[in-house]
Amino acid sequence: MRIVILSRGSHLYSTQSLIEAGRARGHEIKIVDLTRLSFVIDDNGNSQILNEGVPLDSYDAVIPRIGSSVTQLGASVIRQFELVGTYSLLKSSALLQSRDKLRCSQKLAQVKIPVPKTVWLGYDQDIPAIVNQLGGYPIIVKLLEGTHGNGVLLLDNLTALRSIMNLLMKKGERTIMQEFIEESDGADFRAFVVGDKVVASMKRQAAKGEFRSNLHRGATATPLTLTEEEQEMAVKATKALSLEVAGVDILRSNRGPLIMEINASPGLEGIETSTGIDIAFQIMLHLEQQLVKLKNYSFPTPQK
Repeated sequence: MRIVILSRGSHLYSTQSLIEAGRARGHEIKIVDLTRLSFVIDDNGNSQILNEGVPLDSYDAVIPRIGSSVTQLGASVIRQFELVGTYSLLKSSALLQSRDKLRCSQKLAQVKIPVPKTVWLGYDQDIPAIVNQLGGYPIIVKLLEGTHGNGVLLLDNLTALRSIMNLLMKKGERTIMQEFIEESDGADFRAFVVGDKVVASMKRQAAKGEFRSNLHRGATATPLTLTEEEQEMAVKATKALSLEVAGVDILRSNRGPLIMEINASPGLEGIETSTGIDIAFQIMLHLEQQLVKLKNYSFPTPQK
């Protein structure tokens, strides 16, 4: 199988892990920087993808690794691959939906998946009343798009909250407010879903003095087996957002597990390192299974 990996650099851990897994399965792998691509669409409806001005050969599948800073560009690139008939492990519509925290929460609510209580603020809202809806201070303020804990604030008083909200609204930033799950004690649980199962999971514990449990912010990771309920919830949430691969972050609250966030392009380093599981290999097997179903491809029996 000929596979394109959309990545800003072949040196990145996740990209390297996918390259090794793909080649171990006998696939031809090409790394393409999505920011160097351009498209041609003519008056007959024909489409073409150019890589640094040169027509890109046809490929069987594309694995998008799309950072939050290039979400819109990434969706356009994926859409173009879809247009020329290349199978994409991440659909353009699924990327856009999962990156918007409000849309994500709305979709999960639609299928009755529990999330922290969330409020989207319009203009001229009664902020104290909204805070009461969330159970009082402290509360979480989040930008609708952001990863690695960027754009996530913990606020404990009205003065600070009004100041932050006024600033964000003047800048045109879209935000949500969420209840703070204090009993989680700075920990969340990452379920890595591939297809219809959780292939690995870990506990992420925030660094001392930090409420965000992102590994990029000094959190520690340890392998941990999720409960059956949590695993089922993670798979259901992934399917609700039409994702095939996802990092699903779960909080354990006094009223049960809650889905905090879903990452459509989750990093592999933290969870592969902490669990010892070759997730990139699992992704390759899943991709092969999809090509078997859709295009009747055949592949060797997995030896790993």
